[in-house]
Amino acid sequence: MSRELGWYARRLRLMTPTEVAWRGADHGRRAAWARRQVQPGQPAATPASTRGSLCLATPLPAGTRDRVDPEARKAVVAAADRVLTGEWTLLGTPRPDICVPDWFLDPVTGRRAPQGSLAFRIDHRDEAVTGNVKAVWELSRHHHLTVLSAAWWLTGEDSYAELVADQLRSWWAANPFLSGVHWTSGIELGIRLTSWVWIRRLLDEWPGVHDLFEHDDALRQLWWHQRYLAAFRSRGSSANNHAVAEACGLLTAACALPWFDESTRWRDVALRRLQSDLRANTFPSGVNRELASDYHRFVSELGLIAAAETAAAGHPVEDQTWDLLTASLDVAAALVDVTGRPPRQGDGDEGRALVLDDPADDAWAQLLSLGAATVGPRPWWPAPRLTVAGAAVGALLPPRPATAPRPTAAPRTFADAGISLLRTPPEDGPEIWCRCDGGPHGFLSIAAHAHADALAVEVRYDGVDVLVDPGTYCYHGQPEWRSYFRSTRAHNTVEIDGENQSVEGGPFLWTRHAQTRVDAVPADEPRTQTWRGAHTGYSRLDATVVHRRTVTLDRRTRALTITDELSGTTSHTLRVAFHLGPAVTVDLSGCLARLSWPGGDGMVGAELHLPPGLRWGEHRGETDPVLGWFSPGFGRRVPTTTLVGTGEFTGTLQATSVLDLPRAAHAGTGRRQNPVETTARKQR
Repeated sequence: MSRELGWYARRLRLMTPTEVAWRGADHGRRAAWARRQVQPGQPAATPASTRGSLCLATPLPAGTRDRVDPEARKAVVAAADRVLTGEWTLLGTPRPDICVPDWFLDPVTGRRAPQGSLAFRIDHRDEAVTGNVKAVWELSRHHHLTVLSAAWWLTGEDSYAELVADQLRSWWAANPFLSGVHWTSGIELGIRLTSWVWIRRLLDEWPGVHDLFEHDDALRQLWWHQRYLAAFRSRGSSANNHAVAEACGLLTAACALPWFDESTRWRDVALRRLQSDLRANTFPSGVNRELASDYHRFVSELGLIAAAETAAAGHPVEDQTWDLLTASLDVAAALVDVTGRPPRQGDGDEGRALVLDDPADDAWAQLLSLGAATVGPRPWWPAPRLTVAGAAVGALLPPRPATAPRPTAAPRTFADAGISLLRTPPEDGPEIWCRCDGGPHGFLSIAAHAHADALAVEVRYDGVDVLVDPGTYCYHGQPEWRSYFRSTRAHNTVEIDGENQSVEGGPFLWTRHAQTRVDAVPADEPRTQTWRGAHTGYSRLDATVVHRRTVTLDRRTRALTITDELSGTTSHTLRVAFHLGPAVTVDLSGCLARLSWPGGDGMVGAELHLPPGLRWGEHRGETDPVLGWFSPGFGRRVPTTTLVGTGEFTGTLQATSVLDLPRAAHAGTGRRQNPVETTARKQR
C-alpha cells in the first residue's frame, strides 16, 4: 500500500492544478455512473434514442474488392484460416483458444481478470488482480475478427462471417456496461469501436449482418461505448496516443453508424477532439511527440482512418489536419533503412488502429501502403506495398486531399524532435544507417513511453542491426524487466554513477527528465556527416555534469566515430555500453572487438575500436542484474551481447570509439587502425 501511495504522490506532483481539478470532477462522475453498471446476465433496455434507420452510412464503393492486390488477398485469407484452425499468436503468446476465446484470460500468468466487478474499481495495474492486462485487452480489440471479416469480403466463404458473429455475440453478452476489465481503459473502447465499424462495413453484403448488428445486444454495446467515450476522455498528462484512439473510435462510429439521437453531437465532439489531439501529439515536422517509433505509426494510422471516415461521411477534417497527417507519413517514409525497417526508439507494443491484412506482415509497410492510398507517395518513398487496408480505406475517400508542399527528398533531420540520420547513399555500397537521439525526453510531464536514451545511437549495416536499440518487451508486471528495457544501461549511450539519465517514477512515469540539446546536424550527402549533442540529465548528481557526444560518419573510409566528452567537478563512475544486434557475434580482445554477422554473400566482418582507458567486458543474457537482452517484439526477449566499458573520471574525460564497416557485404573485416586514446584531465 505504501508503494501505491508513493506512486499516487509522484503522479499528483506532475499534474497542473487544472488537471487535478478535472480529475476530481472525473472521479465524481465515475462515482455517479456506478449505478448504471449492468451485471452479466442482467436485463438491459435498448437505448431509447435509437433511430429508425440502421443502415451503414459509408459503405465501400462498388468495385473496391477488385482493386485488392492478389498477393494481399492471399495473405489475409491465409491469416483468417489460421484463426479457424486455432493457430493464432498475440504479443508473442499462442492463443489456441482463439475460436472459442476466454475474453478474461491472461495466457501468460493463467489468471482471469474480473468480469462482474465495477470497472472503475478494478486496478488494472495490479497483475495480482488482472494478470498481464495487456494480454487480456489485446484479444478484445477484435483485430482477429476484422481479419475474418476481410476474408469473407474477399471470398464470400460463410465460415469466416459465422465465426465473427459467434464471437461478437459472446463478447457482447460477457461484457455489459461498466462490468469487468474491458471497461477500464478508453483506448480499448476506441480501438474496439473502430474494429466493429469495419466488421459491419466488410460484412455489409452478408445475409446475416442485419440480424447481428440490429440486435439489441449490438445496439446497446454501440451506444454504451460511444456514451462512455463522450463522457470520459484522456486529458492533461495522459493525453497521448490514448486520446487520439478514443477520438478515432467515437468519430468513426458516429460517422459510419449514426443510429442514435446523440450521433451528430458525438461526431462533432469527436472531430474537435481528434484534430486538437493530433496537433498536440505531433511536432510541426510530423514526428510524433512521444518519440516512440511504434506510436508514431499507431497514431498516424488512427488519424488516417478517422480522416477517411469523416471525408466519406461528408464532414472532413480541416486542411491543416491533412497536412499534419501527410507530414507524419513523409516522416515514416524518411526514417526507414534500406530494407524498409523503421527505428526502434522508445516504447512499442505493436498496437494497431485497424487490421485488414495479415498481422504478421510488416506493420510499417502497411502504414506506408495506407498513406500511398490516401495522400499519395513521394518519388523518394520506398515502393509502397499493395494491401487490403490501402484499397479499402483509400476507396472511402473522395478525390485525394490537397496538402501543403512536401519534401522533394527524404529529410535526414527532424530538428524539433531531435532526430538525425547519418546514412550512406546507394552508390557507396551496402547502406550504413545511424540514428542519433538528441530530442526531448518523451511527451507531457509523465513521458509515459519514453526511454532514458539521451544521445543514444542505433546503427545498421545493409539493414542488419549492428548497434541495436533493445526494444520494450513488457509493460505490466515484471517490473525489473520493464525498468531494464527503458533504462540508460540498456541503450547505446553513457551511464554515470549507475543511474538513469532521467528519474523513473513508475512503469509509465518519469519524475525528472534529462534536458537535451543538439549542437550540429548532418548536411545532405557530404563526404563527412557529423552530429553533435549534449544533455544535463546528471546535473542532479553534480550540477556541473554534462555529457557531450559527437558522431561522425566518413563515407570515404566507412568509419563511424563516436566521441563522448564528460565533465564535472567531482569524481564519478561511468559505463559506456554498446549493445550488439542479435545476429552479431563478437571476439573481444582488449579494446578491439571483431564483429561478424551473416550477409547475403557470406559472413560480414567489422571492427569496433574501443577506448583503452576503460575496462571492457562482454555481457550476454544476464539476470542479476539484467543486462544483454534484445526484444524483437512485444512479449519476446532473446539474449544478445553487450560490450560495457567502465571507468572513473574527475574533471573531464574524452572517450572515442570507432566502428569500421566494410564497403562490400562479403567476408572480411573493417579497416584496421590504432586504437584511439582516452584522456582524462582535471578541470581547471
